[in-house]
Amino acid sequence: MTGPAGAPASALASAPGSAAAAVPRARLDRATWSARAEAHAERADALTAEHRARQARREKHPVHDFLFTYYGYKPGQLRRWHPGAGVVLEDAPERAGWRWYSPAPHQDAASSGSGSDAVMPDADAFAADKPELARLVHAMLARTAARPGQFGCFGLHEWAMVYRTPEHRHAVPLRLGQAGTDAVVEQGELRCTHIDAYRFFTPDAVPRNRLAPTRETQPLLEQPGCLHAGMDVYKWAMKLGPLVPGEILLDAFELARDIRVLDMEAAPYDLSDWGVVPVRIETAEGKAEYVRRQREFAERGNVLRTRILEGWQGAAG
Repeated sequence: MTGPAGAPASALASAPGSAAAAVPRARLDRATWSARAEAHAERADALTAEHRARQARREKHPVHDFLFTYYGYKPGQLRRWHPGAGVVLEDAPERAGWRWYSPAPHQDAASSGSGSDAVMPDADAFAADKPELARLVHAMLARTAARPGQFGCFGLHEWAMVYRTPEHRHAVPLRLGQAGTDAVVEQGELRCTHIDAYRFFTPDAVPRNRLAPTRETQPLLEQPGCLHAGMDVYKWAMKLGPLVPGEILLDAFELARDIRVLDMEAAPYDLSDWGVVPVRIETAEGKAEYVRRQREFAERGNVLRTRILEGWQGAAG
């Protein structure tokens, strides 16, 4: 028996959600939630300003374009604020038709409120509409956070993607040349646990990896020390849509942005034309710097995983 994306059902944690009515967790009047939505849009615009300017000039960037091309989410999606699962928005008739929003229960007579104009993101509606996705996202967040981080890969996944091949993903030279790059791979050990990095390994690099990650084993192998797993917190937050507060979504985007910088600083490419100073993981000093920053990202990622799960689970019926 398999679960979403072919993952073994035994590998997937139960996701929040049931047939019971969702329980409100907080109520925001229109002035309050409108101010939060406006602040969110301003923060999102600031985070995407350079990307949007490059788009207007039709310029590409080998580091920062990744968050928009690989994940495929547009700046406009990032700037849309949601309150999070179970948080009631008063006076919000314009959101009544938004996906995974439901009418909020009426307040008691002693409270003020807008009755049928109050809505809230509904964890149970999401689980009913996307049960496999709900189970997958919950498994990826909960199981990854529960595992110890692994910190011995030293970013060699990017080196494995150019190992013994003249065809490279980025049209820029290799810092150490092809022979020097291949030597670093051969002198090290490939320990990649992430399928979405491993699947880009060259044919000669594949058998050198300690593991053979697959989509089916992803929920079993993902661990918080992996840079790509840390970037994926942003992806999972986006997939949950209105169940994730906008502030957490932007925190996850900032984490993904910061991780992507290290990912490419430690890569074999010469990115000096873009102002990238390499983390020379072929040296002891470079390895130490990589692991130090990798540990910091693992901690930030787990904080976000926990915040997403607590908000999601706390609002499920």
